[in-house]
Order: sequence, then C-alpha cells, then structure tokens
Amino acid sequence: MKDKLAEIMAAKEKEISSIIRPVREGELTRLAENASHSFRLKEQIESNDHLSVIAEIKRRSPSAGVIAKNIKATDQAIQYYNAGADALSILTEKTYFGGEMRDLWQVTDLLHDHQRSIPCLRKDFMLHPIQVVEAAEAGASAILIIVRALADDCIHRLYDAANLAGLDSLFEIHCEAELERALDCDAKIIGVNNRDLKDFHIDLSLSESLIPQISNDVISISESGIRNKKDAIRVCEAGARAILVGETLMKENMLDEFIPSLQHCRSR
Repeated sequence: MKDKLAEIMAAKEKEISSIIRPVREGELTRLAENASHSFRLKEQIESNDHLSVIAEIKRRSPSAGVIAKNIKATDQAIQYYNAGADALSILTEKTYFGGEMRDLWQVTDLLHDHQRSIPCLRKDFMLHPIQVVEAAEAGASAILIIVRALADDCIHRLYDAANLAGLDSLFEIHCEAELERALDCDAKIIGVNNRDLKDFHIDLSLSESLIPQISNDVISISESGIRNKKDAIRVCEAGARAILVGETLMKENMLDEFIPSLQHCRSR
C-alpha cells in the first residue's frame, strides 16, 4: 500500500520550492514583536477546566473525500466561535484538503476586526521555516509539526523558528517512538493522531495507550476519530486535555449544542 503521507510531503516539497529562502533569526523575532494578538494555544488549553475543543475547518481529505466543498472559512470560523470552540484549526493545504493560506488570513483578520480572541492553528505539512513565516504573517497562533514526516534536524529548525516567531508548535505523533522523539525535542504540546496517515485507519486506543505516557506539564491532544460525546469522554479519561475535531464538526448542523457536549468531560 502506498504511503499517503510520503506522497503528500513530496508534493508539498515541490510546491514550496519556489519560495524557499534563508530565514534569519531577526526576521522571526520581529514577527513576534509585531504580532497583533497575545493569545497562545497552550495557554488557552491550560486555562480551561473542561476538555478543550479545537474545531477544524476542512473542505475535503484523502480519507473522507469531499466534506464541504464550497464552505467559506470565515463563515465556519464564526459558527465555531459562537458555539464555544476553544481554538480553531485551519487547513491551508490545497491539493489534498482544499484549503488555502487565504483562509487563514481571512479568518484571523475577521476575528481581530471583531475583537474575538481565539488561537488559530495553521494545519499544513510543514517542511521549512519559510512556512513558519507565512503562518506568523497570517496571524496564526501555532503550527503543526508531523513527527513521522520529518527528520530530527528539520523538526528542530521548525520548532526553533516557531518559538522565535512567537508561535506554539503542536507535535503530532502516532506511535511510542514518535512520542519519544517529540519529548526529546522538548515539545510542550503533543497530539496523538488516531488516524494512521499511511492508510487512514482510525484507532482511538492509540490515545488511550500513548497519552498516559505524557507528563502533566505537556498538553496532550487527541486528534481524529472523535465522532460523539462518548468518544470525547473516552480520550478525556485517558488524559487528553483537548481534542481536535474536523470532519464531524464540518457535517454537524447543531454546533451550539454539539461542541459543549464534547467539552463536558473535565480534563486532568
């Protein structure tokens, strides 16, 4: 079976090849100094006594196909915000997920204009610090680092760049070896992806086995496969402080009832 993650990463490397350039420390620190927001993903989750919901804007995916092809990112963001979501995850990958950098820009601009403070994660396949620059310029609060997809030196470059730019980093893992690599990098936020990005099989028991191995001073997030309150309680009881939910929320018509139902479980 073909490794879909490897395919996506190869496509991403080709896509960003024309914009790659050296990114200097001073450029990153200036981005942090000029940021128009002060809210961070880690701080938002830590401040909650409930299971935090990171609501994802996703038009399609390789596993689900078309989810909401013509949805406006800003409309979905406002619905999530009004329903009580604790943070937003915005897909900016176009070929496989139907996202755009414009979505991130428009959502953060709208939230800023309406004085609505909520952390926004740039959800993409990160390879180079120039993508961190893009995320910071667009008003993101955090980036995604997929441990399986990257060598350790690349992870360190992205993490260091994000820290300098004032962004949090969500380290995404899928097995114990990847957890160890994330911890070795001093990760502060670790997300267990219950979906295997090689074949898209989902197994919530991954969160149940891996999250208890993460210390309380690191934010633990369960990603993918959360369909209902029962699933949310299941991963919360394993120690998750937050859940990242995309497809289920994109298809839900009663967000103002559904999101609070997921937050019902108290985090550890």
